[in-house]
Amino acid sequence: MGDDDLLIFKLVRVVNFTARPFEQRVGKPLQLTLNEWRVMAMVGAQPGCNASQVAEYSGLDKMAVSRALAGLQRAKRLQRHEDPTDQRRSRLYLSAAGRSVYEAALARAQEREAELFANITAHEREQLSAMLDKLIASVRMTDG
Repeated sequence: MGDDDLLIFKLVRVVNFTARPFEQRVGKPLQLTLNEWRVMAMVGAQPGCNASQVAEYSGLDKMAVSRALAGLQRAKRLQRHEDPTDQRRSRLYLSAAGRSVYEAALARAQEREAELFANITAHEREQLSAMLDKLIASVRMTDG
């Protein structure tokens, strides 16, 4: 069994190959880094979340999340509101400009997904999604 056969290596390759076109398709046109997009996707899907939740859900380390949030805030794409239940935390929301960029990036992500899964049946996609959910849960339990 060579390195090419290891599932973990295949997962890394999939991430690398799918993220590679990001710069040309999304990053440059929308002036958005990959980590900013990852954070923006979480905040767009879960308005009012906090930085710790973004890090936990995305798998990005807290420093990467912090840098992405700072970049989004500098570009006026993100707003922080004080959390009424915990003064040490901020709740995160996309600004109107951020929502516009989020929607454009999401549309491009959906186009990319359609390209990648064009030759995979709906049943296979459902199976893959379920397996990935199990894998994510397993990683979070063991590395948690």
